[in-house]
Amino acid sequence: MGLLREAKYLRDMGRAIIAISKFDVSKAATVPDYFEQMVDRRKDAPLFYFEDDILSYRQIDDWANQFAHYLTGQGIGKGDVIAINMENRPAYVAAWMGAAKIGATSALINTNLGGAQLAHCLNVAKAKLLVLGAELADQFNSARDALDPMPAILVDGDGALIDGAGALSDAIDGQPTTRPDKSCRAGMTLGDSDLFYIYTSGTTGLPKAAHFSHLRFMMTATGSGTALKLGHSDRHYICLPLYHTAGGVMALGAAWTMGAAAVLVPKFSASRFFADAVKYDVTSFQYIGELLRYLVNSPAVPEEKMHKITRCIGNGLRPEIWETVETRFGINKVVEFYGATEGNVALMNLEGKRGTVGRLPGYLRKATGVTCVRYDVENDEVMRGPDGLCIECKPGEPGEAVGRLPTSSDAKTGRFEGYSDESATKKKILNDVFEKGDAFFRTGDLLRFDKDGYWYFVDRIGDTFRWKGENVATSEVAEVIAVMDHIDEVNIYGVQIPGADGRAGMASIVAGDGFDLAAFHAQTQKDLAAYARPLFLRMQPEIEITGTFKHRKVDLVKDGFDPDKIAEPLYFRDSETGSYVPLDKALYDRIIAGEVRF
Repeated sequence: MGLLREAKYLRDMGRAIIAISKFDVSKAATVPDYFEQMVDRRKDAPLFYFEDDILSYRQIDDWANQFAHYLTGQGIGKGDVIAINMENRPAYVAAWMGAAKIGATSALINTNLGGAQLAHCLNVAKAKLLVLGAELADQFNSARDALDPMPAILVDGDGALIDGAGALSDAIDGQPTTRPDKSCRAGMTLGDSDLFYIYTSGTTGLPKAAHFSHLRFMMTATGSGTALKLGHSDRHYICLPLYHTAGGVMALGAAWTMGAAAVLVPKFSASRFFADAVKYDVTSFQYIGELLRYLVNSPAVPEEKMHKITRCIGNGLRPEIWETVETRFGINKVVEFYGATEGNVALMNLEGKRGTVGRLPGYLRKATGVTCVRYDVENDEVMRGPDGLCIECKPGEPGEAVGRLPTSSDAKTGRFEGYSDESATKKKILNDVFEKGDAFFRTGDLLRFDKDGYWYFVDRIGDTFRWKGENVATSEVAEVIAVMDHIDEVNIYGVQIPGADGRAGMASIVAGDGFDLAAFHAQTQKDLAAYARPLFLRMQPEIEITGTFKHRKVDLVKDGFDPDKIAEPLYFRDSETGSYVPLDKALYDRIIAGEVRF
């Protein structure tokens, strides 16, 4: 049995390795080169099903070419940056592909952001042009006073909503559909040229812009498409936002690098998911765990038994609903993976073993340099032995997952491309791990592996938890709340809600005279992204600290939001009333039973 399992594993892994081996770091090529090759092969075959429209590979290429010519006419070219901020639609892809055709980089903006958060993303990117969806006009207007300098604005939709903006359709109408000469991309290589800036989740307006190369796109997209075994007849459903790696690289890239079609929707809807699947003959989709939880918790509909979906790929699927996803919805193959936009640790569960994020046997663990090191959660630091080096975890022992950084710039695997902020880049590198002078990428996550090489996600380390598919940095949320009126001290942490993915934000607050719950709700609504706003409040007379003056969170996390364990006042952020309401035993029981929306 062990030999058969190993043979199958090596066969499946070998297929993926062969698929990505053609991409060399120093190769004089870009994503548009590979896209144009696929366009020439697929021509008038459908690339996008979007609402009632069917757009071919050739149409998207023509559209991208027109946008590229427009940018050239505006003096934008190789090395420049444009920003894209809109909900999912084909124009999104045509915009970044057009920019890439002339060697420009696209900053993909989180559509949840506004105000100082949005301004920060545009300022950090030094974007010369913003392509904006009209549906986000109010959010942009809330940021424009903080923009320096103000980028040119093209609006897809009603341009009158933005003073001084032009219309995207007017900009590209009449532009030639011929491909820009490849000399526009002269000197660019797969590994050393940025295709995107993809931002880490911005909880307070301080997201980090991660470099995302053409090489990373092609390897990620091809790896995903190969794992799903997509072909020309497949229709891959994309309901995750295109500004995320999951939706904009893995899902989109998996479709076109395999010559398949993408069924693109503006955003995820549990009520229309299976109706869409039947309407568009969907065969596969990309998920995050929260998406599948919504589907499992939704009432049964006839379409969930009528669809043609056979497989899906994603991350964050909770073990307790894994079997339900497969049996209730009739999905034969679930490919769970682990990875991060900027990270060099990637795991993929090609065997379908429920609850695992992938398999990496011991012999490959050593060869790839991906492993776990012991971590002291209480003191929030990596543990080191008497020799000053890290201690590798044993099977079954949770630790921080790390990935060895290559010593050669020509390496295609193990790369960490870093952030636009050099200091942020340095914080993700762990030095002197197993020998003096080596360097590893820090995932910031606790994982464990068993004796058979199966890996399991345990939790996120310290100051970061995940909620609603986004990373929430507790230190950043605390920084925002701490400066609010009548807040003396605040401690932010994540608490578990039965049946919910990740951890919900909770704030332990020491408040002074004059603290007002309604004003606090309004301020957090204004200054924090939706997923970063504390769902629960705990009012304390003082906050316990450690011997090194760090806020102690262990006991707070254990208490959760249970009024039977907590004598202090508790509050819940009620979406129906738009306010914080007292959290008593009756409300607590309703939340635990899954009867309250949040």
